[in-house]
Amino acid sequence: MRERRDPDRLAQAGQLAMLLEVSASPKPGNVDRCHDYPDTRYEDFLASSVAVYPVLIRAASSRARIGRLIFEAVSASKTWHKGGNTHFGAFTLLIPLITGGGEQKAAHDAVKSTGWEDAIEFYRAAQIAGVRVKPVEDLDLTDPESFDRIKRERLSLYEIFSISASYDLISNEWVNGFPRSFRYAEILRDDVRRLGLNDGIVMTFLRILSESPDTFVAMKFGADVAREVSERARVLTRDFDLDKIKSFDEELIERRINPGSSADIIIASLFIALVRGWI
Repeated sequence: MRERRDPDRLAQAGQLAMLLEVSASPKPGNVDRCHDYPDTRYEDFLASSVAVYPVLIRAASSRARIGRLIFEAVSASKTWHKGGNTHFGAFTLLIPLITGGGEQKAAHDAVKSTGWEDAIEFYRAAQIAGVRVKPVEDLDLTDPESFDRIKRERLSLYEIFSISASYDLISNEWVNGFPRSFRYAEILRDDVRRLGLNDGIVMTFLRILSESPDTFVAMKFGADVAREVSERARVLTRDFDLDKIKSFDEELIERRINPGSSADIIIASLFIALVRGWI
């Protein structure tokens, strides 16, 4: 347990989780070592993963606010690359997990203890990252009035995430205690043992994608496309056929369908598995 709580080890596990995720290929629709998007390249993800290390150390060794740490992580990331949003969702999951030492209850307690200041910092981080969000009437990330309401009503970040938990995978993880992240860490362990590191990550990614329609895909392309992508991923989990996975990957890249929320979950699961010494 003492080794798990070592700040260097926790930060290194978070950094390595991001590097392994973006390097695993082919993860259908994602940027990886074989595929770029016009506005965001593989190298942007590498730069982001390296740039955030000092913030991950602070998350592991200080009592800094989670919202502030997310803001610092996004700011550090954007300093070192000119691409689009690389790791906003991943930071939102990783930072409380690191703060909690990789332990599920501690991470959940950390997010439940957030305050309105965390919410303000999170909204600022989202604006810097250029996050695409589903337009909503209540506390929209792009609405300046949201800042005033958060301050006026003292709304915590946890309370705000509770509003979007029914349709947003990352919010759902926060509100319910990171169930997917921890469950898929165990599945990842088994997939890696069976298939090797790269293919095991790819298979676990497909399992995550098959379970729930990806938030990012649904936001950009609609619920029907998100369900279609999930169903096709489900078929691919029945048997690891690299040629079929590559074909699906090429199609999603061509259609610019990027299951980014599923990639965020696999990063969290990789972190948990690394901290436990499973991979």
